[in-house]
Amino acid sequence: MGAESSPSTTSSSPTLVPAGHPGVAELFAVIAYGEIAAFYRLADDAKFSPSLRGRVALASMAGAEMSHFETLRAALVDRGVEIYAAMEPYRQALDAYHASTTPSTWLESLVKAYVGDGIAADFYCEIADRLDPEVAAVVRDVLAETGHSEFVVREVREVVERSPLQKDRLMLWGRRLLGEAITQAQYVLAQNEELAELVILTCGDLAGIAALFDRMQVEHTKRMAVLGLH
Repeated sequence: MGAESSPSTTSSSPTLVPAGHPGVAELFAVIAYGEIAAFYRLADDAKFSPSLRGRVALASMAGAEMSHFETLRAALVDRGVEIYAAMEPYRQALDAYHASTTPSTWLESLVKAYVGDGIAADFYCEIADRLDPEVAAVVRDVLAETGHSEFVVREVREVVERSPLQKDRLMLWGRRLLGEAITQAQYVLAQNEELAELVILTCGDLAGIAALFDRMQVEHTKRMAVLGLH
């Protein structure tokens, strides 16, 4: 899921957040619900595919999301945390994101699968740079590239290179995905004190969080360019 993150360049140099920080379990829980939501979204979006190849590609991506969920479930069990109760506080915000960014076409679903997941990966993997190594390994493992991006890139580029209208529409779609993702991320942080504290610790201060969102926008622009949307 998503793309590799850029190196953290926050203005300050915060120390590593210990594995026992309560925000770590919250981090695992919000990512876990993200994986479940992504699974259902990909399975549903497969109906837009004009080909069997496309349906299989999205089904494979959905399968990877479930595998990641199981990794997080195990990590939370090791901490004595009941995963369903832990995920519940994040359901409303993440469901709201998907409800506000429901694709209406096959191409929109592909862009969301590639760009939307990349936005999440950029955010969480930057946080992982300042986490205990074992915790960071879990985060990076479940947010690593799933190997299906080449299919998405090929499908989208083939269309936008011959259709300026589709290109313009998908560029607007990509900007909407970024805006909605950042809005929901800010909402989640405002609603959960322990998770917010962990993010502040990893970023150094509020200015560091703002810088993180700025870097996410830069990475988003790069990812859109890979799709031919620039």
